[in-house]
Amino acid sequence: MKNLLYIGNKLSGHGVSVTTIETLGVLLEEEGFALHYASSKKNMAFRMLDMIWSVLKFRSKTHFILIDTYSTSSFWYAFLTSQLARILKIKYIPILHGGNLPQRLKNNPRLCKMLFGNAYKNVAPSGYLLHHFELSGFNNAIYIPNTLEIDNYSYKEQKVVFPHLLWVRSFAKIYNPNMTIEVFKLIKEKYPEATLCMVGPDKDGSLADAKLLAQAYQLDVVFTGKLSKKEWIELSENYNLFISTTHFDNTPVSVMEAMALGLPVISTNVGGIPYLLNDGVDALLVADGAIDEMVDAIDRLCQDEGLAKNISHKARLKVESFDWNVVKHSWKNVL
Repeated sequence: MKNLLYIGNKLSGHGVSVTTIETLGVLLEEEGFALHYASSKKNMAFRMLDMIWSVLKFRSKTHFILIDTYSTSSFWYAFLTSQLARILKIKYIPILHGGNLPQRLKNNPRLCKMLFGNAYKNVAPSGYLLHHFELSGFNNAIYIPNTLEIDNYSYKEQKVVFPHLLWVRSFAKIYNPNMTIEVFKLIKEKYPEATLCMVGPDKDGSLADAKLLAQAYQLDVVFTGKLSKKEWIELSENYNLFISTTHFDNTPVSVMEAMALGLPVISTNVGGIPYLLNDGVDALLVADGAIDEMVDAIDRLCQDEGLAKNISHKARLKVESFDWNVVKHSWKNVL
């Protein structure tokens, strides 16, 4: 039995969205791995100290350290814990999540070489990040996609006559929630029956901004706040299109979940999105911030029932290859 220490933001108990540490970790435990986790502390400084202490505490019985690695402030806990692991001669595996990590590679090449160059493996959950890491000379990068337990997602073929739009993400400027409100304003002019539901917790004050914008436009938008996976999947029964308005991204699990449920996806064509979705095949993609393009894409799916069905079917087939029963073999080969 392998002992693993998983470093990441385990914060769902504080009202933050569930991240990979809370999904992949459980799946690995079910496969017989013994896991310790750090950290669930809300304060970032205390969380980082807890992560460092955990590396020291479990150093003698840890075979691998898994480190969720992002491109912004959370990059620093990945860097510090990885360098401590180097000193202690523990193999560590960054799991690459940040959609803006390619920019981090350019801006901080020396730090990135210390973190990623000394890793046992760098696990890229998207072809996008794998491509950029290989371009930067990290030959220890491998592709293991984000995973779903596909049996938990009942496929429903959508009949799109009037657009009932669903958006699921944390409210943060990087995910551009206000674009969703702007799109909905124009959609309501053409389809008065249209609805919009936005699901997710606030991260940087963007939720209040989105509510104010909806109020200014006198739009009846449903803001649910944070929901559990089960709750938002049940809620999705009332909607027939999924929209993603992000500025940067990697391989968003919420988009994969929408694909599994049969919701046709309309997304901005940024970061790792074109590595996950093929425009006109299993989704419709628009330029970053292109409100009119997204409105046209929604209208196109409402007018072309065959296109909506084809996109839905092909997206479900694609996402079935991300099922844990497939992906787990890649993790076992690494560990």
